[in-house]
Amino acid sequence: MSKIEANNAPFSYDGLDRVIHEKARLGLMTSLMTHPKGLAFADLKQLCGLTDGNLSRHLQVLQEAGLVEVTKGYEGNRPHTTCRLTKAGRRRFLDYLAVLERLVRDAAKAAGKEGAAPSRLGILPA
Repeated sequence: MSKIEANNAPFSYDGLDRVIHEKARLGLMTSLMTHPKGLAFADLKQLCGLTDGNLSRHLQVLQEAGLVEVTKGYEGNRPHTTCRLTKAGRRRFLDYLAVLERLVRDAAKAAGKEGAAPSRLGILPA
């Protein structure tokens, strides 16, 4: 988007990452961000409230984007799948969070409540 178009559409937020922004993938990225060593497939499934098939598909999208690494192996005689963020995945998620922070600031400014705490803006729960 050119600067002229960006000035005419200040709330278009082209910086929102479509790969991460989808609800289930946002939950996956958040869960993995808080567990740097990774999570077992079953734990990730439970944390995000997804079915096996949904989780597999969302992990595939994140893996194809280079954000997540999936390691399959065995613990004893049982299959074990571990998922973790890649270094690029961590960086991209932090960049995405910065865009979300800008979105909240812009919403507060547009609402005329610049400088107010986000929980008191009426855009976030108290």
